[in-house]
Amino acid sequence: MLELKKGAPLATTNLKSIPTSGSPRVGTERHLDLNIVYTDSRLYNPATASYDNVHLRSYVGTDTSPTRPFVAPTIEVTPGDTVRVTLNNKLPADPSCIKHDGDVNDPHCFNGTNLHTHGLWISPTGNSDNVLLKIDPGVSFQYEYNIPPDHPAGTFWYHTHLHGSTALQVSSGMAGALIMHGDRPPSKTSNGDIDTLLKDSEGKSFQERILVLQQIQYACLENGQIMEDSDGNVLWDCPATVENPIYGVESYDQFGPGSWGDSGRYTSINGVILPVFTAKAGEIERWRMIHAGVRDTISLEFRKLKPSIAESSLNTLKAKDADRYINDNCTGDAIPYHVIADDGLTRAKAWQTKLSTLQPGYRVDALVVFPDDGNYCVIDTSAQAAASVSQTAESRQLLGMVKVAPGETVHDIHEYLKKRLIASANKFMPASVRDDVVADLQDDLKFTRFTPHQDIADSEVTGKQELTFFIDTTTSDVKFEVSNFTGMSKTEPGMPIDPNPYDPDRVDRLLTLGGVDEWVLESQYASHPFHIHVNPFQIVKILDSNGRDVSAPDAVDDASGAADPQYQGLKGVWKDTLWVKSLIPTVQAPKGIYTLMVRTRYQRYIGEYVLHCHILDHEDQGMMQNVSIVLPDGQGGSVASGHH
Repeated sequence: MLELKKGAPLATTNLKSIPTSGSPRVGTERHLDLNIVYTDSRLYNPATASYDNVHLRSYVGTDTSPTRPFVAPTIEVTPGDTVRVTLNNKLPADPSCIKHDGDVNDPHCFNGTNLHTHGLWISPTGNSDNVLLKIDPGVSFQYEYNIPPDHPAGTFWYHTHLHGSTALQVSSGMAGALIMHGDRPPSKTSNGDIDTLLKDSEGKSFQERILVLQQIQYACLENGQIMEDSDGNVLWDCPATVENPIYGVESYDQFGPGSWGDSGRYTSINGVILPVFTAKAGEIERWRMIHAGVRDTISLEFRKLKPSIAESSLNTLKAKDADRYINDNCTGDAIPYHVIADDGLTRAKAWQTKLSTLQPGYRVDALVVFPDDGNYCVIDTSAQAAASVSQTAESRQLLGMVKVAPGETVHDIHEYLKKRLIASANKFMPASVRDDVVADLQDDLKFTRFTPHQDIADSEVTGKQELTFFIDTTTSDVKFEVSNFTGMSKTEPGMPIDPNPYDPDRVDRLLTLGGVDEWVLESQYASHPFHIHVNPFQIVKILDSNGRDVSAPDAVDDASGAADPQYQGLKGVWKDTLWVKSLIPTVQAPKGIYTLMVRTRYQRYIGEYVLHCHILDHEDQGMMQNVSIVLPDGQGGSVASGHH
C-alpha cells in the first residue's frame, strides 16, 4: 500500500505513473483479462492525514496494481494492433439487471457493466466498441478491438458504459488510459505521427506523463448503503459513532451540482491523492492528461511554490483550505505550456496557454517545460459558473506537485521549444519533407504535416444535424433529454420541438456511410459536454449568446461578464467531446444560448452507437441518443436500419 503518515512526504510518481508493465504481446495482439469485483482498499485523505477505508467496484487482473486499484491499467498499442479485453463480471447478483420495472432512465443495474474505448475510430458493433451490450453479474465476455493501420496516434481512454450505472462505476475508478503510439513519419503523400518529431538530440522520445484525472466521490456506508442525515443529505464523512467506517459509491444522490465540492474529496491522478512528480529544469515533457471524472470541470495551471514551503505541507491540507493555501504559497507566475493535441488528435498549430480547461471526457496533450528548479504546484484553478459543470463559481484546488531538479534555465519557453523542435526536424524528418516541417515550425510552431484529418470544406457537406440538450424541471422527476430540433415551438418560443429522454429501442438519427454532416449544437438549460462515438468532428465556429464567434485565436468569450478562455483557439480543431455552453440570461446575454457548429465524416464503419452528455449521471438519466450509420442504397437514399 502507498503509506502516508503525518509529516511524511507525499507519494512520488514519475514517468508513466500507471501500471504498464507489459502483459505478453503475441505478434500485434494485446490481451487483458480483467475481473470486475468489489475491492477493499484505502484512499489518502489529507483532511485527516490518514486513510479512508473504501469498498469500491474495480478491475483486478492484467497489469492492475494492488496499491492503486481504483485506476484501470494503461493499454499501450500501435495502429494495426488487435486488443482483446476479457471482462469477467464477478460482482454480486443484481436483480435489477434481469428485471427492471421502472423507467429505463432511472439508474439501475449497478453491478452490470460493459466497456467503451473513448475516442477510438473502430467498429461500434458485435464484440468491438459496442456499448449496447450488457454484461450481467456471473457473465464473462471478450471485447476485440481491431485497430486499423491508418488510425491516428494519440491519447484515448476506456471506461465502463452501461446505461444506468455508468456514472456510479466510473466514479469508483473503473477507467484507464489507452495510448496509441505512432512511428509513421510524414512523407510527400501522407501526414505522419507527431511522435516522430518529439525527440531529443539522441533520438529518444521526450519524457511522457500519462495522467488519468479521476473524481472518486465516495461517501459513508452503513450496511452497504450510503448514509444520510435527518434531512436526507448524503453523509460524506462518517459520524464519530460509526466504528471502523467504510466508504463507497452506491447512490445517484452522490451526484449533482455542487456535490463534488461538498464531498471534500480531491481529484486523484493515476489513483494517487496529491502525487509528487519529479522533473528537471529545461527538459521538454509530454503531458497526456485525461479527464476521467464524472462531472466536474478541471482548469489546469502550474505555479511555482515558495521556496520556504515544504512538500509535506500538503499532507494535512483540507480541500476547503486549498484556495487559501494556493493564494499564500503558490505565488509564482503561471508558466506557459503548449497544447499540441485535443482528444488525441494533433492540432495544426501548437497553442500556447497558461490554462487548459478539461471538461469530462476531454484529453489534452501538452508540451511542458519547467523553466528553472524548485517545487511547482499543479493547480485546478478557479472557474466562473458559466465555464463549469457545477454551474457555480469554483474555487481553486491542488492536484499535486512537481519537484524540479536543477538543469537548463529557460527564459523564453516558446522560443526554446521552437528551437528544440526545429533541431529535431532537421535531424529526424525524411529529406523529402524536412524543409516543409522546418518551415512550419518556424511559422509559430505549425504541425500541418502531422494532423490526422484533412479540413472539411464547405463543398463536402451533404447534410445537416441539429441537437439541443434540455433538462425538463416541470415535473417532480427531472428529465434529462436530447432533441433533434428542426424548428422552434410556437407555444414556447425558444424551446426545441419534442425533446425526449433516451429510449434504447428507438433510433434517433439515421445517417449514411460516406456522408458529411454539419451539426448545430445548443443547450436550453445549463451547459453540457457533447460526446459522440466512432467519428470525431471538426469545429467550424462557436457563437456566443450575442452571435460573436469565440473560437478564433484572438477571441474573448466574455458574454457572461467574465472572460472564459476555454473556446479560444478551437476553430478548426478536431475533437470527440465538446462543451455546449448555456448562460442564465442577463443584460449582457439576453438569450444565454451558445450555438456551436461542427462537421464530421461518416467513414468506414456502419452500425449503431450513441451520442450523449458526458456528465455521466445525466447520460444515465436520459441525456443520450442512438445513432445508426447505414449503407447508401445507390439511389440517393440509405438502406433501412437493421435496428434491434
